[in-house]
Amino acid sequence: MTITPAAFDLLKELTELPGIAGHEEAIRARLVELFTPLTDEVRTDALGNVIALKRGTGGAGQRLMLAAHMDEIGLVVTKLDRGFLRFTTIGGINERVLPSQEVIVHGRRDLPGIVASRPPHVLSPASRKENIPSSELFVDVGLLPAELAEAVSVGDVISIQRETIQLGKDKATGKAFDNRASLVALILALHQLQKMRHAWDIYAVATVQEEIGLRGAITSTFGIAPDVGIALDLTFAVQPGANSDETLAWDKGAAIGLGPNIHPKIYEQLVETAKSQEIPYVVEVLAGNSGTDAWAMQVTQAGIPTGLLSIPARNMHTPGEMLVLADIERTARLLAAFAAGLDGETLDGLRLE
Repeated sequence: MTITPAAFDLLKELTELPGIAGHEEAIRARLVELFTPLTDEVRTDALGNVIALKRGTGGAGQRLMLAAHMDEIGLVVTKLDRGFLRFTTIGGINERVLPSQEVIVHGRRDLPGIVASRPPHVLSPASRKENIPSSELFVDVGLLPAELAEAVSVGDVISIQRETIQLGKDKATGKAFDNRASLVALILALHQLQKMRHAWDIYAVATVQEEIGLRGAITSTFGIAPDVGIALDLTFAVQPGANSDETLAWDKGAAIGLGPNIHPKIYEQLVETAKSQEIPYVVEVLAGNSGTDAWAMQVTQAGIPTGLLSIPARNMHTPGEMLVLADIERTARLLAAFAAGLDGETLDGLRLE
């Protein structure tokens, strides 16, 4: 019998592991360990997605795919420059927050360092008022040029070093909440499903390389060919300076996606499930591309009826992402209840004729 972990403890563990897009080795290994006792079989595909199967009781082989990406944004070394490291970004990192960030350079050994730049005293008055482009930043690990060349190579990745901490009684902040928070929700849902009967086979998938093109979702969805897919991700919570038309309230549960990327009857079933289980939720209107794994899942093979659950968070794509822990737990409850509610008549009910 497994003991359900606390949302914060699991979030802290997963977010503090490195896993930059295309270099997900550490987070992937831990997810295999976490999925194994909760599912019937776990495998890793050619691209690096972790695919865990929990068999249902229905016997008809209907497949539900639950997908959350494991990769995070980060940096990669482009040049060794007189004892310093030049770099470029992997994924949509907010370059304005990079100066003075602590980092880990994953070379032949892990090296702590800091993102540095020329001090303001040597800049022109005009330059002091501008954001520093990443091309003018460098990473300093405190080594002499010869020592640096022995430890680091061009192509080595660099992750942000940030401790995940709890704020107040109900919030947390750290890096890589996008999308490790959704992985926490997926794992918590699998724990809940240990005590629930579900007719459909459930594929819990941790996808790779979402931040650079939804690649893991494309390949894993093609390989599984699910009858229904649900993507899990983060979305934008209300905060100062953010457009109120593009943000959602937090501490209100998961955001259920609605729009052309979403199958209308999957949306309806998610809403009905939330209401019947008295799980709070908000509606996220998505006028086009959701920018999530749902976009890739929907158009795989002959098309997959797809839904999207998102956790509202502040400060997205920075080392200071923030969310309400209860929203992770509410998302997990909704996900488990939806999965358990699928039966032999579900597919017929999804027809749009």
